[in-house]
Amino acid sequence: MAELTKSEIKRNALVKATIELVNNSGFHAAPMSKIAKMANVSPATIYLYFENKQDLVNQVYIEVKAAFTEYAFATFNPKMGVEEGFEIIWKRIADFKLKECEEAMFLAQCDNTPMIDEPSRQEGIKHLQPLLDLWERGKKEGIIKPLSDYILYAYAINPLSFLMIAQKRGGFQLNESHLEEAYQSAWSSIKK
Repeated sequence: MAELTKSEIKRNALVKATIELVNNSGFHAAPMSKIAKMANVSPATIYLYFENKQDLVNQVYIEVKAAFTEYAFATFNPKMGVEEGFEIIWKRIADFKLKECEEAMFLAQCDNTPMIDEPSRQEGIKHLQPLLDLWERGKKEGIIKPLSDYILYAYAINPLSFLMIAQKRGGFQLNESHLEEAYQSAWSSIKK
C-alpha cells in the first residue's frame, strides 16, 4: 500500500473531522474553523482543498456515498436473480452501517438536510444504480412491487438507519436473528 502524501493526510483529516463534527453537532454547528482545528490544520488550509463549507460537505457526501456503495455492491453480480441480488445488497448495506457507523450516520444526516445541493444528491443517486437497476428488472419480472424507487428505498433500506441509530444509542442490540428478521421485513415490504 502506497504511503499517503502530506496533502492527502491533511485532506483525510479534514474529511474525518467534518464527519465527526456533523454527526455530533449537526451541520450548522460545524463551522470551517472548528473543522480545521479538529483536523489539526490551519483554517486557510481547508481552502486549498475545498472552495467553501458547501463544497466541503458536498464532496465528503459524495466520497462517503461512493465508499458505501462500493462496499454494498462488492459481492453483487447483476446476473443474479432479483431476490438473491437484493438479499446480498441489503445484507452488505446492513454490514456497512454497523461496521462503518460514523460514515453511515453522516449519510443519514445528509439524507435529511437541505445542506447537500441537488447536483451532489443526483451524483449520490448514481452510485446506487446497481440497486435501482435490480429493482427495475424486478418490476419488469413481476417480482418487485411497481412503486417509485424512493418508496422502495424508504421501506427496504431506510429502516437500517433507524436500527443503526438505536444500536448506537444503546437502546437496542442487533444480533444475527434481528438482522435476518429485518431483512425478511424489508423483502416482504417490496416483493409483489
